[in-house]
Amino acid sequence: MLKRFALSLVLSSSFLLASLSASAQQFNVLLFTKTNGWHHEAINEGVDAVRKLAVRHHFAVDWHEDASIFNDEKLKKYQAVIFLMTTGDILNDEQQAAMERFIRSGKGFVGVHSASDTEYDWDWYTKMVGRTFHIHPEIQTAELEVLNQKFPGVERMPERFLWTDEWYEFGAERIKGLNYILAVDEQTFNPTVDWGTKKGQGMGKFHPIAWYHNYDGGRAFYTALGHLPATYSDKMFLEHIYGGLYWAATGKGIRKK
Repeated sequence: MLKRFALSLVLSSSFLLASLSASAQQFNVLLFTKTNGWHHEAINEGVDAVRKLAVRHHFAVDWHEDASIFNDEKLKKYQAVIFLMTTGDILNDEQQAAMERFIRSGKGFVGVHSASDTEYDWDWYTKMVGRTFHIHPEIQTAELEVLNQKFPGVERMPERFLWTDEWYEFGAERIKGLNYILAVDEQTFNPTVDWGTKKGQGMGKFHPIAWYHNYDGGRAFYTALGHLPATYSDKMFLEHIYGGLYWAATGKGIRKK
C-alpha cells in the first residue's frame, strides 16, 4: 500500500513538473508554411531554424500546413502566427475571418520572405503585411543598411553590411505608418529584371526590406530576407527573425533610447 502511494506521488509530481515546465514557456507560436504557387526550397531549413529558436528562447511552436488550424478555437492558444514562405491563396473566407479576429484580439503576425507573395486579393492581409511583392532580379550580393537599431533583433547588426539574397521589389505601401528597419542599397546590385509578363527597375533611392507596425488591434512584422536555405543557419538573421517574433507575440523589446 505504501509502495503504491509512493509511486502515485512520484507520478503526480512528474506530471506537475512537466505541466509547470510547459506553462513556463514564454509564448505559443503557430508556424504556417502552406503554399499555393512557388514552393521555396528553404522551407524545411526555415522550420528547423524556428524550432531551434523555440528551444533557445523558450517558447512553444506548432508547425502546420493544413489551413483548418485557422479557426477561433484552435488559434486561441497562440500569441503569434508566422507565415514562413507562404505563397498564393491559402485560406478560405472563414479561415481569413478567424485570422482577422485573432489579430484584433491583440495578437501578432510575422511574415517571412514570400509572405508578401500571398493572398493578393485579401485586402486586410495585404495591409497587414504592408507591401506586396512585385518582382525580383537574380540572386545577388548587395549592401544592407540598418535604419532603426531600436527594434529588437537588429541592435547588434552593423550599420551597413554585405548580404546575399533574392531582393524583392515591392509595390506601393498598402497602409500608412510602416516603421522601416532594413533597406538595401540599389547602387550595390543590379535590380533590373524582365520576366516577359512584367519588368522591374528597382525601387530607387529607398528600397525597404523589413518593417513593422501596429495593425487592427495587433502587431505585424515583415522581412523579405530568407530565400536561401543557408540563411537559416546565420546567427544574425535568426536574431532578426526572433526580434520580430518577440515583439509580435509580446509587444515588448523596442528601446526608447
